[in-house]
This record gives sequence, structure tokens and C-alpha cells, in this order.
Amino acid sequence: MCLTFALCALNFALYNVPMSRAFYRTYRPSSFEDLLGQEPIQKTLREAARQDKLAHAYLFAGPRGTGKTTTARLIAKIANCETRAKDTKFKEKGEPCNHCQFCKDIDDGRSMDVIEIDAASNRGIDEMRNLKETIRVVPTSASHRVFIIDEAHQLTKDAWNALLKSLEEPPEYVIIILATTESDKVPATILSRAQQFYFKQASLAVIGKKLSHIIKEESISIDSEALELIAATAEGSFRDAESLLDQLASFTAGKITLENVESMVGKVGFDKIWKFSATVLKNDLPSALSSLSSLYETGTNIVQFTKDLIQHIRRIAVLHYNPEMKTVFANEVMNDHLEKLEEQSKYFTDKHIELLKALIEAHGQMKYSKFPIIPLEVAIIESLKSNTNII
Repeated sequence: MCLTFALCALNFALYNVPMSRAFYRTYRPSSFEDLLGQEPIQKTLREAARQDKLAHAYLFAGPRGTGKTTTARLIAKIANCETRAKDTKFKEKGEPCNHCQFCKDIDDGRSMDVIEIDAASNRGIDEMRNLKETIRVVPTSASHRVFIIDEAHQLTKDAWNALLKSLEEPPEYVIIILATTESDKVPATILSRAQQFYFKQASLAVIGKKLSHIIKEESISIDSEALELIAATAEGSFRDAESLLDQLASFTAGKITLENVESMVGKVGFDKIWKFSATVLKNDLPSALSSLSSLYETGTNIVQFTKDLIQHIRRIAVLHYNPEMKTVFANEVMNDHLEKLEEQSKYFTDKHIELLKALIEAHGQMKYSKFPIIPLEVAIIESLKSNTNII
């Protein structure tokens, strides 16, 4: 009996161990003000909330991890927030209160009146017919029922036709929000019946700002080079950046170095790309080949390295021909890195344009080669040998 009791106690303990929430969920924006990098969308929706002019249908399009589903949930909270309904002064803020029961239920995913559908696995006509029937059901406790259809571009033609009537004449208590990464696949008949908002990729500076906030809240130790590489690896996606930071924080016990990030993502930091580009810009072929071999032997993803190198030299070229572009690049790289780019731009010549073209061609070939380093080596050898005007 004692053994049985002990086993029951152990099971209870195991099943009641608090699970840590992922960073991207813990730090998901809870208001429009927190929606970084999407200022025009933020401003428009806040104004619509102030005037009680939420639309019955929305289309949110843009790259992954830019805030489409988060914004959809914010609209769901706005539509059902008790504080907004009772307090006219608070309503002028155009934000949800995040304290009433409806806001909390939506945040925790418990609301019966906010239905999220993954169109990738519910893409047929039968699912849309079921949705059509569900739309007719009045809210259980909230004032509005909100349907969020993610990956909407995956719906079939018949499914779109089944959904069309619901978008044309939905009940007053219904809001339908379509989220997609490929808006060009959404039929024109659907687009014309929804307010359209296009989310843009977040800049490195904006992602870095969000990560810095998380780092401070979680007491994570990280150097600036590592932080920039995480932000750059995310390629404009907040969710990807936050997930990578979360993974690294767990792996390193909260002490993240540049080497940790390079090892995990197969990319290299700015300084290694900067040093390598210096060798090719100065036509130092032996050093370029030696550095490339070293990178390859240490497990660097050569295809990704080539992509990053192209972007690096492209920035150098642009700064060479138009120095004023540094105001644009200030959102893409750190300040001290921008200074290094400006310095390297002085060494760029018209002949280096051929090098850039060769690297782009090599990158295309590498994707289909069993030996990805070879196209890059050939491009560098041919470009540097043909350029006899050594700087």
C-alpha cells in the first residue's frame, strides 16, 4: 500500500511539474502598441477600434512570423473586451484591456468563441461547409465569434466557393480573419470581400530590440555579435528569432556566445564575412582559398555563407555608388558594422561587379551540387585571377 501511495505521489509530481512557456508565446504582443515593425497596420486597426468600425472580414498577408495571427487575436480581444464595452474613456485607447475574463481566455486559448483553423489540414469543401454551419451559431458568452483561418492559401477551389457566401453576408456577431504567406493564391472574389493588410518583414534593428527586451527579462548573458547573428538568421521573422534565442538559452544555460550561435545555425558572424570579403576585394587569392577551406572544415554551411557573402558585398557596392544608402542599412546591421562596410566600400571597383555576378551564379549552382564548395572556389579563382589590377 505504501508503494502504491508512493507511485501515485510520484505520478502526481511528474504531471504537475510546471512547463516553461516558449519565448514566442510568453512575449507575444498583447496590444497593438507592442506590435513592432507594422506601424501602418497598428495605426489603422487602433483607429478602427476607437470608432467601433471593425470589419467583418480581414486578409492578413505577409512572411512567416511577422505578427499576422497575433494581430488576429488582438482583433478578437478588441471585439469582446468587457472593459472597452463599459468604459468609454478606455475605449479611446483602441486597445484591449488584457485583464477582463474575455481577454484572458483568448490569451490562454480557452475562448469558445475564437476558433482557429489550420487550412493546411482542413482545406476541403466539407470542412468549409462545417464552418459555414458553425458561423450561424451565436456566441456562447462573448459578443462576437472570431474565426481565424491560418495558411488560407491552402484551401481548395471548392472550399473557397463554400466560404464565399459566409464572407458576403456574415452574421453581425461574426468576424472572419484569413492569414496567409501567399496572397497571390487567394481568389480575387475573396480579396474583394475583405479588408487587406500586408505585413512586412521586420528589420534586424527591430528584431534586435525585441530580443534585447527578452534577454533583459530572462537575465540571459549574450554578446552583441551573437545577438545580431540570431536576428539576421531569423530573416525578418520575430517567431524564428525568439525560438532560436529560446533554444540557445536552454542549451547554454543562459550564457550565449557567438560560437554557440554559429555552431547551432551553421552560419558565421559578421566579422568572419568581413575578413573574408577583405581578402577577395584585395585580390588575395591564397588567403581567400585558405579561409574558405577553414570555414568548410569547421562545418560552416557553405551555401548559406555564400548567400551572406553576396549580401555583404552587395551592401559594399551600394555604399560605394551611393553613400547615402547607409541610412537604409542602419536598420540591417549594427552601427560599428556599418562603419566597417563604409570603409570596405572604398576598395570596391567596377571590376568587382563581375565578382558579385560570379558569386550569385555559384550560389545557384551550389544548391544542386554534391560538392557545394567547388562552385564557390571556382567563382573566386576565376574572378580574382582575371582581375589583374590588385588593390
